[in-house]
Amino acid sequence: MYALAIVRYRKPLEAVLTVLEAHRAYLGELKRKGVLLASGPLDPRSGGALLLRVPDNDVDAALNAVRDGDPFTKTGMGQYELLPWVPGIGRDDLDRLPCNHPAAPSGSPR
Repeated sequence: MYALAIVRYRKPLEAVLTVLEAHRAYLGELKRKGVLLASGPLDPRSGGALLLRVPDNDVDAALNAVRDGDPFTKTGMGQYELLPWVPGIGRDDLDRLPCNHPAAPSGSPR
């Protein structure tokens, strides 16, 4: 299953920047695990967006774990909106991206 996560800053940008290094390190770990496919800030800088791939067998738990593990959530800097997503156009391209977690969507290379 794929998902979009919209992260909205809950504090002024100056405060958010104090946690940015920890947030990016966390996202790097998600990327290494094959959960995060892409991420980046919104423009204007009011938050960010993540493209995620999570196991089909427990989507809600996987998405909640992504949100709850983020230093932005832990410090109250950001609020997540989690949107499970079933891509139509481009799904084959996404499925061909390497995946490191054991419960990848069907058809995903591991």
